[in-house]
Amino acid sequence: MLRIRGLVAGYEDGGRVLESIDLQVAAGESVALMGRNGMGKTTLLRAVMGLLRPVAGGVTFDGSDLTGRPPFEISNAGIAYVPQGREIFKDFTVEENLRLGLLGKTGMAARVPDAIYGRFPILAERRAQRAGTLSGGEQQQLAIARAVISRPRLLLLDEPSEGVQPSIVEAIAATVSAISREEGTSVLLVEQNLDLVLALTTRCLFIENGRVVAQSASARLADDSGLLARYLAV
Repeated sequence: MLRIRGLVAGYEDGGRVLESIDLQVAAGESVALMGRNGMGKTTLLRAVMGLLRPVAGGVTFDGSDLTGRPPFEISNAGIAYVPQGREIFKDFTVEENLRLGLLGKTGMAARVPDAIYGRFPILAERRAQRAGTLSGGEQQQLAIARAVISRPRLLLLDEPSEGVQPSIVEAIAATVSAISREEGTSVLLVEQNLDLVLALTTRCLFIENGRVVAQSASARLADDSGLLARYLAV
């Protein structure tokens, strides 16, 4: 489904961050990206989403070349992105934020489907509430709900556990797992929280200095302190 080959990308004021990244995510697969801060994980998601233009290499999705295309085209191709920090509209209500996830989506009604509120019941209770008054965990659920409302085929998640209490992290893991299982949605997860990685993914890739340097079955990580120490310890 998603194939990245030789991807090189970075920032004008910070130089290269990604140095020839290669990876694949199959249809229905959930994959984690782990590594220390500053190793290129967020940069990779931003490059896939078209928020950064690659210097070299390419991104294909279902056989279509997405390299260098604008974010709205990549979104309409079936990829959704939940950035670190959520980027919800705090002055909008919960329902208004969710409706934004439907803008420009061909063949989708403008109203929020009941199925979304079924998956995120706290949002149903808060639908008329301003998003900025929600707790951090509720805001994270809103950001994920806004991303999946258009039923993407690939969901990019950047540090969804950050600033979220453990019980809500567990709920997020259960909900995203159900979406992946029931709708065949692939997931590419950037995360430092091992419990979330174990609950949500089947394969883990480690990034070091802008390259994928190791991989493991996610289930093995709980018993493999060597990989975690090598690529996550400060």
